[in-house]
Amino acid sequence: MGRSDEAATVNDPVEAFLAPYSAEIQALTRRARALVLDIMPGVLEQVDVPGKLFGYGWAATYKDTICVIMPLKAGVNLGFARGAELPDPEGLLRGTGKRARHVRLSTPADVERPALRALLAAAAAGDEQNWRPKEEP
Repeated sequence: MGRSDEAATVNDPVEAFLAPYSAEIQALTRRARALVLDIMPGVLEQVDVPGKLFGYGWAATYKDTICVIMPLKAGVNLGFARGAELPDPEGLLRGTGKRARHVRLSTPADVERPALRALLAAAAAGDEQNWRPKEEP
């Protein structure tokens, strides 16, 4: 890596956050991030270094969180703050909490599943309807 590449990584909070993870986890996280940003244009992305996650919502508060991406050593979890309320006909969601659920992503194919896209779209639609600030005409 040349000096300009190193400087770019240090100046990019996403790349700086991902740097300690393996190349496979970095790639999987980037794919998941691209999917979230594609489905939710205009969503606020926050890099939470202490929490070891990327958070997404229409506002910068915990209660407005739609989903999170959590890179791990052996995969990536895509967490849904109100996952227990989402339709999940394919049974992708895991977890036993009152509200939150997650989907474990282990391969690039996992990110490409239409059912995952549908979960994200449902989460975004529900949250946008209830929490997103109305745009001024």
